[in-house]
Amino acid sequence: MNVAYYVVGVLTALWVGFSGYSLFTKQQFVVEPLEKYGVPRSWWNWLASAKTAGALGLLAGFALPPVGIAAAIGLIVYFLGATATALRARSYDTAVFPLLYLAPVVATLALHLAR
Repeated sequence: MNVAYYVVGVLTALWVGFSGYSLFTKQQFVVEPLEKYGVPRSWWNWLASAKTAGALGLLAGFALPPVGIAAAIGLIVYFLGATATALRARSYDTAVFPLLYLAPVVATLALHLAR
């Protein structure tokens, strides 16, 4: 179980970190939906920072378990909020994308708690 936790945790941190990086660098595939949802540009760096901090927190959780748990919970709330934002904007075709980030975060948390 420990090996699975570390593998899933690292892959999840890389995946979420990539998402944060993509928002920091204003990649079109990230920016376009945010504009469609009506998310103010002034929030984008804060959202990117939250993703990046969550990814780093997942990695820090290997050495400091409470930090990893807090990071996972924060990311779960973040991606649930992102899903709700997409649904609220009636963007049903893109509502699945936050769930693709949410699933590995939940798996990481479950593996962390099962250790």
